[in-house]
Amino acid sequence: MKKFFGLFSKENSIRGASLILIITLTLSNLLGLFRDRFLAKNIDTYYLDIYYASFRIPDLIFNFLILGAITSAFIPIFSDFITKREIARGYKLTNSLINLAVLGMTFFAILLFFLMPYLVPLVVPKFETDRLEQVIKISRLLMLTPIFFSMSYIIGGVLNSFNRFLAYSLSPIIYNLSIIFGAAFLAPKYGLISVVYCVVAGAFLHFLIQLPAAIKLGFKYNFRLDIYDPAIKKIVKLMVPRTVGMGVNQLMLVGFTAIASSLAAGSITAFELSNNIQTMPIVVFGSSFATAIFPTLTSRISRDDKEGFSFYLNKAMKSMAMLIIPSMIVFILLRAQIVRLILGSGKFGWEDTRMTALTLGFFATSLIAQALIPLLARAFYALKNTKTPMYIAICSAVVSIALAYPFSRLIGVAGLALAFSVGSYFNAITLFLFLRKFSPGILNRSIIYAYLKIILIAIVMGIFTWLTMHQVSSLVDMQRFTGVFIQTTVSLVVAGCVYLVLSIVIHPEELRWAFAFKKDVKKASESDS
Repeated sequence: MKKFFGLFSKENSIRGASLILIITLTLSNLLGLFRDRFLAKNIDTYYLDIYYASFRIPDLIFNFLILGAITSAFIPIFSDFITKREIARGYKLTNSLINLAVLGMTFFAILLFFLMPYLVPLVVPKFETDRLEQVIKISRLLMLTPIFFSMSYIIGGVLNSFNRFLAYSLSPIIYNLSIIFGAAFLAPKYGLISVVYCVVAGAFLHFLIQLPAAIKLGFKYNFRLDIYDPAIKKIVKLMVPRTVGMGVNQLMLVGFTAIASSLAAGSITAFELSNNIQTMPIVVFGSSFATAIFPTLTSRISRDDKEGFSFYLNKAMKSMAMLIIPSMIVFILLRAQIVRLILGSGKFGWEDTRMTALTLGFFATSLIAQALIPLLARAFYALKNTKTPMYIAICSAVVSIALAYPFSRLIGVAGLALAFSVGSYFNAITLFLFLRKFSPGILNRSIIYAYLKIILIAIVMGIFTWLTMHQVSSLVDMQRFTGVFIQTTVSLVVAGCVYLVLSIVIHPEELRWAFAFKKDVKKASESDS
């Protein structure tokens, strides 16, 4: 017990940070599934299309102007200040960045209030007048969220730089709880707009819960606006490529939404809900590793330790594969059961379930690629190279958009997921190849051998899972929730047991390393302190 709470100490190790992030991100994503269940249960998909479409412009603005600066530029520069023992300068930079972000987001919120009637028809060109007006109204309200998220993610960047992940990872939990409250208790009586107000409140709480942890670390807010600070100029220089890359990704989603608006009613909802479901293993097993290891990668580069950089990046990629690849197989095989258990109630009918399950299946084919992208991109950011991921992101988005329309004509909204998956593999593989120019050791025989073993084990696991599914389905009533639940639970238990046994028998290096990780991390923590 003492060792467990030691993971929450002032200096989290990578292992401890990963555990914190995995636990909290798992909880956050489970809450996200409850959120989606209540939304699907209490709001008709006709109106859920409006809800999800309304996020496109606010999300585009936030990702384009703020999120890229934090992930690619602010954290590495703030980490440099910590390494050089110049924390006071780091906090001056933090205040300047917060003030710039809030002023910038407020300006855009006001500007877009007047421009929404002209922009929204570009996002959902096939919506009728009534739904267009509702998207305009909700999009205006949601423009408040980038203001709160700007402050929250900058403060989160400070916490990440100090390897403090607990408050940072609790923030999405609070955000989801706020939306769940609106969807479960307010939506049945007050409709969709009540959920929107809870989204805005959740964004503010997302910021508020992280603030005490930052204050404990010495942060004090003041209205500082030093646009001539060399660090601000450096952030702007580093963020531009990442901003373009993230902006292109958001524009891709806008394009997907525009295409989905021309498909069957509920297509936007099917795309969003299936995307939310499939991101759970990506966030829990992918983003947690990427977020936890990022400060260590930047620290290694600051010390010109290329060997240590390659070592931790390699291990993260192998360990991530141990968790993501079996998840990919399970999601493909149990896609219909997962959707029925999470969403199949209330106003979410069978046609909605069928459409969402098919879309989820095509999304799931690229789980490993989607999980590797943030890790590999952060490796470039640690190298202070934001241009290469930008160019690759642009090319990947072009590939996805080029395929989206013809695929959607063939198989409906599921075609958008297939186009997205193809683009994701293109992105991940290209990042691999370009990163290898800096560090040839990251794509060596050990990586290839490890992935082949994991894939083999996962395929065998998948065969046992498929056999179990069909055996159990003949013993239970698959028309009832209990029957689907029993089939899914038994199949998951069999999948987990087979995968674990095979992993132990074949003795993949990653499994042995996972048990010995504590010693490696202890050495890394000592050298980083």
